[in-house]
Amino acid sequence: MSKQSLKLTDIHRTFNKGKPNEVLVLDGVSMSLDAGEVVALVAPSGAGKSTLLHIAGLLDKVDSGTVEVDGKVASGQSDRMQTRARRNSIGFIYQFHHLLPEFSAVENIILPQRAAGVPKDEAQARAEDLLAKVGLSHRLTHRPGELSGGEQQRVAFCRALANGPSVLLADEPTGNLDPETSDRVFETLLELVRETGLSALIATHNLNLAARMDRVLTLSQGRLE
Repeated sequence: MSKQSLKLTDIHRTFNKGKPNEVLVLDGVSMSLDAGEVVALVAPSGAGKSTLLHIAGLLDKVDSGTVEVDGKVASGQSDRMQTRARRNSIGFIYQFHHLLPEFSAVENIILPQRAAGVPKDEAQARAEDLLAKVGLSHRLTHRPGELSGGEQQRVAFCRALANGPSVLLADEPTGNLDPETSDRVFETLLELVRETGLSALIATHNLNLAARMDRVLTLSQGRLE
């Protein structure tokens, strides 16, 4: 039996609860990710995929239901426990890279490791190794403003993997790139995920990209299909 790195059970989430403009976003969502599995999350804008990713990543709270990360219930735990789970077990990638502009590519990947207590030399070596894997060894000291959009997003991929998470959550990770760059960058992401053996839930509007993953989940009217 495969180990489940992420499990959501009967998740409900409503915004403006009890008010006239109440919106039910997630209506009993259940899903799981097996170790090493790459799953696409497809949904139209406004359907709640970002909310689902934020809940899976312990960035938003549920009205009811449970979130388990690496076999442990994380929803309902203290902020400190959830922060630890996010730092050690979950990697995030967004449509916009959100790199720190005043730091170089390698420094952007060193910082989350240092926050997790990794020694400086070890963090440096890990950052350089990750950047080499995505073909950016020649860009170590460049700041985000000196990188192309595709290069910035590859640095963001490396930052998300810096602390060796078991789960990667990505919200339209190539949505801000032109089609050709998007395809190349997505292939890099897929290779990284496959090589490291982590689980990934990747939200995308691109059905061609979704078809290259292990399976596709569709979010519609608050439910997964």
